[in-house]
Amino acid sequence: MIDIAIIATTFALIFPAELPDKTFVATLVLATRFRHLWVWLGVAAAFFVQVLIAVTAGGLLALAPQRLVLAITFALFAIGAFVMIKGGLTSRAEEMAEEADEEAEISTKAEAQNPTSAGRIFVVSFVILFTAEWGDLSQLLTAGLAARTDEPLSVFIGSWSALLVVSALAVLVGSWLRTRVPIWRIRLVSGAILTALALWTAWEFLQA
Repeated sequence: MIDIAIIATTFALIFPAELPDKTFVATLVLATRFRHLWVWLGVAAAFFVQVLIAVTAGGLLALAPQRLVLAITFALFAIGAFVMIKGGLTSRAEEMAEEADEEAEISTKAEAQNPTSAGRIFVVSFVILFTAEWGDLSQLLTAGLAARTDEPLSVFIGSWSALLVVSALAVLVGSWLRTRVPIWRIRLVSGAILTALALWTAWEFLQA
């Protein structure tokens, strides 16, 4: 059964978490070098596998005792809130320096592979995004939401949709968007939502 509210909530949490993250930067860098469609398809496939793993992990966690599930999901939401708020308070100069380092790293990996055919572009994009995003904040949040809601399919749809939209924006309007969207505000809002979820989970833990 699909829950539209959980899909929307998951999308609303994952999208701002990934908009300024390596997902966006890596996809943007790859799209400036190779054919957009095959970059996006490779990235989408990598996210499909990652989200599937995260949702599966969250589903297994949901089978644990309720207090353990609540304690772990509280920790995941609290970590996410800290990361987003810290990122939102980071100065623009520091943020630009971090993005420059990420771009240089991704560019080096892409140039080392130097793909030309559609299939190779797909594979290189898949490998770079899969390795860059393994254990990333969005994957942890997806697992936490799957455990918290016990609705893995809805969480999967919401998370993967958010990642697809972020990567599509990076491919289509990445350079323009990065200069105009106040990323720090998005991070602070997302951090506030995650803080509320962490507090709610903590309250449920105390009541369990």
